[in-house]
Amino acid sequence: MAKVITIDKQGDYGTAVSRAVSVANRGGLIVFPTETVYGVGARADHPEAAARLRKLKERTEGMPFTVHIAHRDRVDNYVPDLSVLGRRLVRKGWPGPLTLLFPVPDPSAAAVLADHDASLAGEMYHDGEIGLRCPAHDVARRMLAGVAGPMIAASANRAGCPPACTASAALEELGEEIDLVLDAGPAEFQKPSTVVRIGASGYDVVREGVYDAPTLRRLASVNVLFVCTGNTCRSPMAAGIFEQMLARRLNCAVSELAERCIAVRSAGTFAGNGSGPSPEAVQVLRRRNIDITGHLSTRLNVESLNRADHIYVMTRAHAGAVVSMVPAAQEKTQLLSGDGDINDPLGGSVSVYESCAARIEQALTTRLGELEL
Repeated sequence: MAKVITIDKQGDYGTAVSRAVSVANRGGLIVFPTETVYGVGARADHPEAAARLRKLKERTEGMPFTVHIAHRDRVDNYVPDLSVLGRRLVRKGWPGPLTLLFPVPDPSAAAVLADHDASLAGEMYHDGEIGLRCPAHDVARRMLAGVAGPMIAASANRAGCPPACTASAALEELGEEIDLVLDAGPAEFQKPSTVVRIGASGYDVVREGVYDAPTLRRLASVNVLFVCTGNTCRSPMAAGIFEQMLARRLNCAVSELAERCIAVRSAGTFAGNGSGPSPEAVQVLRRRNIDITGHLSTRLNVESLNRADHIYVMTRAHAGAVVSMVPAAQEKTQLLSGDGDINDPLGGSVSVYESCAARIEQALTTRLGELEL
């Protein structure tokens, strides 16, 4: 039977992790905890270990395993041209119970293969695709960080059997064919990770797991909220200009932003629901080939603040209103302009509105450069 090391997560378990790293680096099979279920893994660049794992899981050639990584920034080693959507899901979903399938048409371009035999690609890539997972469990991440090569893994169970949610369950099924078990107690979620395939502009759920559809939608989306007072001039102008900038940056039409999981909204701290934009705002944006005639004012509320990833306000007073409504929103709230407040043009001439729009446009250029999509 495999050696079992029981881990006290409240104590110093560095020695246990080091033992697992040593075993893995020698070509052993390791059962390790994650936040979803227990996994069994091996060095992908150790042919005998990879073959043992394949036999254990009854995987034929051409059926790659999921590569497990310690840190999300290591994704670039495996995916040479990470899409905007892919990077967003990595940033917002990792570490966590999410397995991502990335398109890699040419695996030979991946940095991970630079110093390895081309045969290694077959353990990780298949039909121009690779599956990657960055678990949230500290024991798993520390072990993965120490292993000297790419680590492939699968759930610690026999093919066709339920995933093991405890070390003892994994040991009972696999004990005679593995080398070491790290026992950190029952898995937190006790269900598999959600598997998502990333496409050119969207994603598909391959397997449901810990994350449900609404959660995935939130992870895949970027929600930008602009806040002013009445939501009839400054914030709708900002939203319209920003949508145009985003579309140009992403080389798509404004109408396609939703397909790319990007939402741009506006609201007012004292807005009356259902009012149209001011005629002057419509006029100055029309000069920029932006149509906001369909805009209807919306009063700022808790739901819109919680949903937003980035909140840009026109004045310090607006920032105070946001934080008083949702204190936790402070860390994602910024003045749109670094030069200070953008004053309300309401009641001014078209030239006043034009000056306001020009300042908003300048500020948005800076913010777009800062924004991670």
